[in-house]
Amino acid sequence: MALVVKDRVKETTTTTGTGTVTLAGTDTGFQSFSVIGDGNTTFYAIELPATDEWEVGIGTYTASGTTLSRDTVLESSNGGSLVNFSSGAKSVFVTYPAEKSIYAGNLPSKIVVTKRDTTTVDVLLANGYLPVLNRAGSTINVSVN
Repeated sequence: MALVVKDRVKETTTTTGTGTVTLAGTDTGFQSFSVIGDGNTTFYAIELPATDEWEVGIGTYTASGTTLSRDTVLESSNGGSLVNFSSGAKSVFVTYPAEKSIYAGNLPSKIVVTKRDTTTVDVLLANGYLPVLNRAGSTINVSVN
């Protein structure tokens, strides 16, 4: 499916260990992970307050069972590996990891554009792909300042 990033998505979990997280409810004033869409991936962070247990990665949301798999760990308190979370209420939220961010200071010296199909091209920037949709006959202008 698609990589989806939404604002103000935060839930709780009491899941322990290194496996898939069962989401236990939305924090007041936030959206639930359901806005990500069933089967879509997202950037996530999990933290257990008052401890040094935290993890940032890429996971897949599943509506059935309201779970978030922990597919790829980007950073963690366990040296970049899955954290074996202990008991307690944890916060799980959508984030935009530093190593995946694009800003003026880390733009690549070149940009690679590849055609995927008749309506989509991929633009390779920094650490990942930015899909760009284009209708036939239209022009995509990319400028780097």
